[in-house]
Parts: sequence; C-alpha cells; structure tokens
Amino acid sequence: MSETRRSFLKKAGAGVAAFTILPRHVLGAMGNPKYVAPSDQLTRGIIGVGGIGMSGLHFVSDERCRLVSVCDVDQNHLDRAVRTGKERFGEQLKAYHDWRDLVHDPNVDIVHIATPSHWHGIMAVEAARAGKDIFCEKPMTRTIAEGEKVVKAVRDNGRIFRLDTWFRFKDTFYGLGTTVEPLKKLVSSGLLGWPLTVRISGATGFTWKFFWTGKENLVPQPVPKELDYDMWLGPAPYKPYHPHRVHQTFRGYWDYESGGLGDMGQHYIDPVQYILGKDDTYPVRVDVDAPQQHPDAVGTWRSITYTYADGCRIILEGEGYESKGKVPYIEGPLGKVYKGFECTIPNVMDKIAELPDPAPRNTDFLDCVKNRRHFALDEIIGHHSATVVNIGACALRLGRSLDFDPVTCRFIGDDAANRLIDQPMRAPWASMIL
Repeated sequence: MSETRRSFLKKAGAGVAAFTILPRHVLGAMGNPKYVAPSDQLTRGIIGVGGIGMSGLHFVSDERCRLVSVCDVDQNHLDRAVRTGKERFGEQLKAYHDWRDLVHDPNVDIVHIATPSHWHGIMAVEAARAGKDIFCEKPMTRTIAEGEKVVKAVRDNGRIFRLDTWFRFKDTFYGLGTTVEPLKKLVSSGLLGWPLTVRISGATGFTWKFFWTGKENLVPQPVPKELDYDMWLGPAPYKPYHPHRVHQTFRGYWDYESGGLGDMGQHYIDPVQYILGKDDTYPVRVDVDAPQQHPDAVGTWRSITYTYADGCRIILEGEGYESKGKVPYIEGPLGKVYKGFECTIPNVMDKIAELPDPAPRNTDFLDCVKNRRHFALDEIIGHHSATVVNIGACALRLGRSLDFDPVTCRFIGDDAANRLIDQPMRAPWASMIL
C-alpha cells in the first residue's frame, strides 16, 4: 500500500475527524510475522459494559481491531470490564466514567454504543463530530428526530456507521427456518403477487418480550454508591431512582425505550423493510389495538399494524392476539409463506434457485472503515427501520391510529404525536444534539 490506513482516514474524513485520528505509539517486534503495525490496526472503545457490551460477540480484541477502552456509569460494570480485558486478552483497558472522554480519546477509532436507547442519538452525534466511526446497538434512536440528527452528523463528518442488527444479512431469521435472502428473492420475483402482508407474531416464530413492561407507582429508593444515576439518566427527565428503571429493565419505561417493541422491533422490522424493498420509504398509517398506556410505564399491546402507500402491511401480533388457524408469515394474492419456509407455491425452492441473487452488499464493518465504504446497514437504512419502530411507539403511547407523511416524516393532523418526534432533553445534554 502506498499509504497507511491512518493517513487514508485522515484524508477521507472531515476536518474534525482528521484532527482526531493520530498515530498511537510505536511497537517493536517487527520481525514477528503476526505483527500488525499500529497504523493498520483499528481500535475500539465500548460505551456501556453492563449487558450487550460485555457479550462474547462484542467484548473482543484481535489483530484487526483492538479493544482499548471502556466506559460505564456503574463502577461495578467498569471494574468487571477492565478485569475481563486483562484476563481475556491481556489488555490494560482505559476506563472512563464520562463517555465524552472516551469519544474524544485520540487512541479510539471506533465508538461502540451499547448503552440504553435514550443515549444513542447524543452519543452517535458527538462521536461523528469527534471524527469517530460508529457501531451502534439497536434501536438506533429512541425518537425520529434523534435519528435525523444522527444521519446529518454522520454524513456531515464523513463517518462510517453500522447499526447492529444482522438478520438482513445472515443467520436464520427466527422461526422462519431460513435466512432472509430466499425471501428477498421470492418477493422480488413477484411470485407471491402484490401487495403483501407480513405477520410478526408468536405464530410465525417471533416473541415480543412483554416481560419488558414497566412498573407503576415505584417507591423511590437510595441510589447505590457504585452508580452515577444522574449521568445514567442523562437527557431523560429526572425520576427518583428505583432499580427497575436501570440496567436490563430500563426498557419498560417510555423515557428510555418502548418495551419489547423497542427492544426487538428493529431486529424484526429491518429485514422486512429490505424484503419488501422499502428501505427508502415509510408506512403512511399505523393502527394500534392496545390497553391504555401508563404515562411512565410501558404496557402490553394486542396488535400494531403498519400500512404502506401501495397497500403492503406489516402486522405485529402481540399479547392476546388470536390468529385463527395456520398463520402465514408473508402472503400475497398468489401465494403464502409459513413458519419453517413452508410455501404454497409448488417447488418454490427450485424456482428460487433459478432467480438472480440480491445485489452484493458491504457487510464487513471493519473493511468498510478501512476503505471508507458505506456499511450495508448504515445510518440511512438504520434510521428508516428505527423510524418504523418509533411510529408504532408513538401510536401505542397515545393509544390511537396515526397517519404519517413519508416525505416530511411528520404525523398528519396530530400535534401530540408530532411532539413525540422531538422530545425535550435535560440540560446540558440537549445542546449536544442540535
């Protein structure tokens, strides 16, 4: 190569990015055939090491990308991560309490955001402005406006973004018994007809994790000494501490996420957007069938139905929804596909084998970072599927059907719904995402 990865990134990124990407240090052992020059090895820092950030899938360090730093507002989580880094890969990880210190660390190339959802937007925007590439857990953002701001910051600063939901690429898609690719080929062929209806329910192999519901009338409790609760809340409204609000069970409160819909919605809906060819648009209407929601604690729901301008529908079937008989995952006027990829079209797999494969996609995030290519599930596509989730969350929270304009990305004739698109944040955090 005529130039190192680091010098290439300096030229390719925006000015702020170029300023923050600097050589780290000079290593010896040049005679070691396994040696990777510092300028050719990516580095990563993880914000949030209480759950997914500590998983075997993400808490890794190797010759392609070295984990160098971690951050958490819970000292117990932070101590465990540092200890695990030393035990697992012999790394003395840099430990940060304030995520801004990790984002602005010149030794970090990639910021991995594994925090509760109400932090995703602010952290991603700040990371982009600091010249970092971003690996973000789902859901991409908690509100539609936050997603819009992440898209702008990533594009304005020339960064590479990856949303961490992978089912449009690989792995068996839950109970369907197949990867997404055969479904994409089948739908694109027109063999099922049009428009299509997709049902995401227990009957088709999915679960909405209704154990992520909130509790009402929480009695305030003392904040544990190891937790910086004010920093954990960050931009969210202040609410007295209770252990059910934080860590795993935070998903049950509107201030931080939207229950099982927020937790699993992007995993389930993002591949459907891809299958239906709707990565560049949104539903025009959402209908909900659910009990009245508590203003603080997320509850359950029976169904959420999205309708697109062309008549396609995505139906989320939840608690108490009674599907009659055998339920197809996807159906059109000419055919149906059931759980386990059972299809009413004769010899469907032979027909699919004769169809052209979907266009190739860049699915190696580290390669995308090194070569400055958009990842296949980037900020634009991620924002689209996150918006579908958030449209449903707005309708569920308000307890009514909503019409949505896919061009302006605002609700039609509903001021209360539009206020949920860009929700107030506590100071000083609000100023960081403007």
